[in-house]
Amino acid sequence: MSDPKEAAKRLVGFAAVDRYVQAGMCVGLGTGTTAYWAIKRTGERVAAGEKLEAVVTSAATEKLCVEFGVPVIPFMSRDIDVAIDGADEVAPDWSLTKGGGGALFREKAIAIAARRFIVIVDDSKVVDQLGRFPTPVEVVPFTLSWVQRQIADQFPTAKTTERVRDGRPYRTDNGNAILDCAFGSIPDPRGVDAVLKAIHGVLDVGLFFDLAHAVLCTADQGVGELVKA
Repeated sequence: MSDPKEAAKRLVGFAAVDRYVQAGMCVGLGTGTTAYWAIKRTGERVAAGEKLEAVVTSAATEKLCVEFGVPVIPFMSRDIDVAIDGADEVAPDWSLTKGGGGALFREKAIAIAARRFIVIVDDSKVVDQLGRFPTPVEVVPFTLSWVQRQIADQFPTAKTTERVRDGRPYRTDNGNAILDCAFGSIPDPRGVDAVLKAIHGVLDVGLFFDLAHAVLCTADQGVGELVKA
């Protein structure tokens, strides 16, 4: 592989599957450029004869599963043994920013439901404090203007932008809008999460706490594993 960054992501995605997935398991598969490699490796394991099933976080991930031959089953049609997904940021306490790909609600549902949740990232996503990446907020479209006003009132210095894709307002697989909220450094992400979730019309917030069981990341030599602070 000519791109060193993609080669490193491949190592991490493959390692997560090979370390944590066993034959017969139901695997939650995430969305994004690093999760892609976990999906591909799961497909290779299925092609080699292992019985595996997947619950997916997005239509894009389901499409990849079909491409790679991974059987997809509905959410909670059986217990999820392990979920593997990327993140936009990982803090030292393993709190996460997720939702850059727009699948934050389903990603959180699968992470919560899984017996183990394994996070896979490239090392550029490891931060001292959340907030470098804008916080995605999934919003019921009818309430979008209200939610924007409330966020502006609660966080006067934040820059909040409705996500647009291909020149049109972006809609999640759930039919909702995404607001990307640039708060700057977030010293109290749990407090920010609580304030945002209290706003009527907010479905979910791309801040994840107390869910990860391990964090694997790219490293100069092989695959690194973050130690929780």
